[in-house]
Amino acid sequence: MKHITFTNEQSEHFVFDMGQLLERLAKVTDLRNAKGKRYPLPIVLASILLAKLCGEQKPTGITEWIKLRRKQLMTAFQCQRQTAPSLNTIRRIMEDAIIAEEMHQILRSFLHQEYGGQQSVLIVLDGKTMRGTIPKGETRGIHLLAAYLPEEGIVLLQVVVDSKENEVSAAPRLVEKLDLRQRVVCGDALFTQRDLSVQIIAQGGDYIWFVKDNQPQLGADVEQFFVPPRKAQGWHIEPLPQETAQTTGKAHGRLEQRTLTLISDETQFVEWPGLRQVFRLERRAVSCRTGECTRETVYGITSLSPEQVDARQMLQWTQSYWGIENGLHYRRDTTLQEDSTRMSGKNQAEVMATFNNFIVGLANKLGFTNLASAQRVFDAKVNIALLDYL
Repeated sequence: MKHITFTNEQSEHFVFDMGQLLERLAKVTDLRNAKGKRYPLPIVLASILLAKLCGEQKPTGITEWIKLRRKQLMTAFQCQRQTAPSLNTIRRIMEDAIIAEEMHQILRSFLHQEYGGQQSVLIVLDGKTMRGTIPKGETRGIHLLAAYLPEEGIVLLQVVVDSKENEVSAAPRLVEKLDLRQRVVCGDALFTQRDLSVQIIAQGGDYIWFVKDNQPQLGADVEQFFVPPRKAQGWHIEPLPQETAQTTGKAHGRLEQRTLTLISDETQFVEWPGLRQVFRLERRAVSCRTGECTRETVYGITSLSPEQVDARQMLQWTQSYWGIENGLHYRRDTTLQEDSTRMSGKNQAEVMATFNNFIVGLANKLGFTNLASAQRVFDAKVNIALLDYL
């Protein structure tokens, strides 16, 4: 299929080449028996991706979308078979025919090679349960832990958190597969673990961790840096050298002010692997509708030295970390309807999440800030392109 040119809200032109993607999909290992290969795997995968890009999120809708465009798609993909794959065929392929991790790596490689390599430094660790996989009467479904580039909107890698483990025990498996040289890994207090900190440093990276009640001694030590020196007649202690950065912005009906204070641990007061600096992040939010004011203070640690990061950059990275909810999870849950899509197989769920990650990443690379709008543009452009194959 020829390339398709998209125009985003900035009126800039970007090319999405379906032919190049099809070549990448041809590298996906086909686990089907020879007798079961009624449709070439790359063509089925490409058709599923096109359907999802155009707004069909659930297997039934994807199947119908392909069926209604069967003639154009089979002609465009130069497929001899003129029938469309059934719903059961699509489900079986997603569950049994491909390796989810391999699929993810191929799609991520396509995004980075076609639209610029990994430019950002920050990698965020965060997990998500696919609610559509929770069996009736139970509370646990497929849970995925992802390494995410918030500044690019791309998931580097994801792993399934097994039923007998949690995100803390799954994180080392994820981290060991990443190239962390010159990268910074950020995570919430759950990941503030000594062994994981050592692993990241050993792989050539640095960490930014938030500190909460799961590490009480660490939290107490970090807070001590921000306690003003006691004053008494006849003697005086200078406060520790510190650097401060502040931002103010309006979003979600709130006016929010963030202030980050960064202090170097020059005396190695805090006993933690590789720790170089500590920080305090204060968030003050005022509701534009009610005027209600809320305040929150969180603390954190980092292995980055003062020469590597200042307060301004640290504030920017901590803000990017919190953006994963809106940048990835909300889009997958709501726009891509992931939570309402029923899936019984683990591999099928992981493959569906991989497709959703790709759509979010592609929309970001093409310059769209609104994913729903991007899908409407895809739908129009793809339908116009398919007219050439009637």
